[in-house]
Amino acid sequence: MTRRILVLQAHPDSSQPHFCHALARAYADAARAAGHEVRCIEVASIDFPLLRSKAQWDNDPVPPALEAVQADIRWCDHLVFFFPLWLGGMPALLKGFLEQVARPGFAIAPFSEGHLPKKLLAGRSGRVVVTMGMPALVYRWIFRAHSLKALERNILGFVGIAPVHETLIGSVEGLTPAQREGWLRKLAALGKAAR
Repeated sequence: MTRRILVLQAHPDSSQPHFCHALARAYADAARAAGHEVRCIEVASIDFPLLRSKAQWDNDPVPPALEAVQADIRWCDHLVFFFPLWLGGMPALLKGFLEQVARPGFAIAPFSEGHLPKKLLAGRSGRVVVTMGMPALVYRWIFRAHSLKALERNILGFVGIAPVHETLIGSVEGLTPAQREGWLRKLAALGKAAR
């Protein structure tokens, strides 16, 4: 089955290539080669303001630079996020991006008193690929992957994106070339399978 995949590269540093970029490219290239439709967004290349109040979130229009992002999210049926773990969580740029994009009327229906909002992005699945300096098992078992669970439950799940799978790549600075190549092959296999 052919899928429509949106790859969100959320490494905040676009001044040089990072392993996150290579992983996203491996995934996207393999997905395209397998016949899937793929669109890619590099969050660091988009200029947008941060939200500073609930009134802005409720009432201000989405910045023009993010209108195309919302169109791509509407188009896709599978989203794949790539980002490094910074201070135990997603980089601030990605959090600000998600706050701007996931607005009432797009990601959730406007709130009504006493009811949870309708999830407007239901029918889409996701994958979150996170690189980190610490061993992935330490993040998962000692730190309980708290920030990843918050992203999956409080943001992606809240707007209807499910199921969400994860790929954690730990000790990234110490990976040998062979280990890096192994991870690139793993991401290519996931892209080919549109998972």
